[in-house]
Amino acid sequence: MGATQRSLAGFFRLSRVALVTPLRDGMNLVAKEYVAAQDPDDPGVLILSPFAGAAYELDTAVIANPYDPDAVAEALQTALGMPLEERCERWRAMMAILGRNSIMAWRESFLGALSR
Repeated sequence: MGATQRSLAGFFRLSRVALVTPLRDGMNLVAKEYVAAQDPDDPGVLILSPFAGAAYELDTAVIANPYDPDAVAEALQTALGMPLEERCERWRAMMAILGRNSIMAWRESFLGALSR
């Protein structure tokens, strides 16, 4: 891991909230990297746009429509006030999904679909 990647992972780990709100599918790796970088004992909160493909997998993230400023403000307020127990619960659920959907699992699924 290069210095830039380490720095980014460090910022992710220290961030209390990640606001990932693309207007169309995208930003999936950023959302997943944020979750993976979190401290299991004190994780931050991921806020995702429903338009991000990761929102289908990481459905325990706080979901906010980026076209609705009030919804984004409410999501930020929810995230910043979220109790530790709930943050840990959400993080564990997202990490379980990331663990099941590793690059190896994706490769097997993709190659299986190609062979069919």
